[in-house]
Amino acid sequence: MKNFSTVATRAAAVVLVAVSVLGSASAATQSPAPTCTFRPDAPDQHVVVKGDTLWDISGTFLRNPWCWPQVWGMNRDEIRNPHWIYPGQIVYFDRARGRLSLNRPGSGGGGDGRGEPPVLRLSPQVRSESLEQSAVPAIPAGAIEPYLTQPLVVEANELAGAPRIVASQEGRVYLGEGDRVYVRGELKGSSSFQVFRPGNPLRDPQSGKVLAHEAAYLGSVKLVSAAKPGVDVHTFVVSNTLQEMGVGDLLVPAPPQPVRNYVPHAPLATVDARIMSIYSGVTYAGQSQVVTVNRGTLDGLDIGAVLQLYHFGKTVPDPESKGFLGMGRSTLKLPDEQYGSLFIFRVFNNVSYGLIMQVTAPVQVGDVAKSPE
Repeated sequence: MKNFSTVATRAAAVVLVAVSVLGSASAATQSPAPTCTFRPDAPDQHVVVKGDTLWDISGTFLRNPWCWPQVWGMNRDEIRNPHWIYPGQIVYFDRARGRLSLNRPGSGGGGDGRGEPPVLRLSPQVRSESLEQSAVPAIPAGAIEPYLTQPLVVEANELAGAPRIVASQEGRVYLGEGDRVYVRGELKGSSSFQVFRPGNPLRDPQSGKVLAHEAAYLGSVKLVSAAKPGVDVHTFVVSNTLQEMGVGDLLVPAPPQPVRNYVPHAPLATVDARIMSIYSGVTYAGQSQVVTVNRGTLDGLDIGAVLQLYHFGKTVPDPESKGFLGMGRSTLKLPDEQYGSLFIFRVFNNVSYGLIMQVTAPVQVGDVAKSPE
């Protein structure tokens, strides 16, 4: 495992300010909570290198990577909108204070007397990529990239009012890049849309209620001209296709630039969820695979939240209970067995997508995913 840290970009791109310790004075000197303890073999420092992730870096120092905000004194705003960390920076373990820092312990920090870290200046150098691209991601970016910009699920309210392709240029059955299509429905000011086809229902394992439908992503279209008086449809052009699209397929506004800068943390509210589906429809999943859970923003989940995975405790016959031919015996409920972690990276109202992190057993539909204990 590796390590993890935090830095704020100021007006000049070459000047980086380490994350401020904005917690209370007492919190700044307290050790992490009992569940947020440092590893006994934690190093004194870690030099951030290309390929590191925040999850790996925090796991180098901490037993639980989601404890990172606590040992850095981060508030909720910083967790939602953290600052970048870059290769070449050093994360120090201040053993006396039980904290992590970008300042060498005992160096005085060079701050302003309030415990804030000093300004770090990068040496002038030629960069072949932007600062954002060179920053350390929270988790392996390639594992979730395809899921960040596609309409993974469609909730009931979106299905009901989604614009729909009602005709195509020259009556073509299947559409390709550059083809014109005609769309009926309310655009609500958007001009760039993704085209999807509703797929399998996502059913809550606990209530049986359909929370949303999977969305088969087909491609994207751009508005050419909105419907004019006396015309019932808007004119679009197909900008790209991933699968064949045609009349009857639905549109959803293209999402804003996805959030990639987030910190592993425990959910703000207590969450008790179930694995609802495994992406690609397989029966079991392992590390670095994607699953859905039956909880979302309405339940207190946000991007970067970490849930612990448990196999649901079985109910077994009580061996000390007597019954006629095994009938009528009492039963015992076994505890849920914790076996891994789930990193939430995309959240909808009632459904969230998570990346399976460390696991010691296969993940399956119905497994428990809940707040760290």
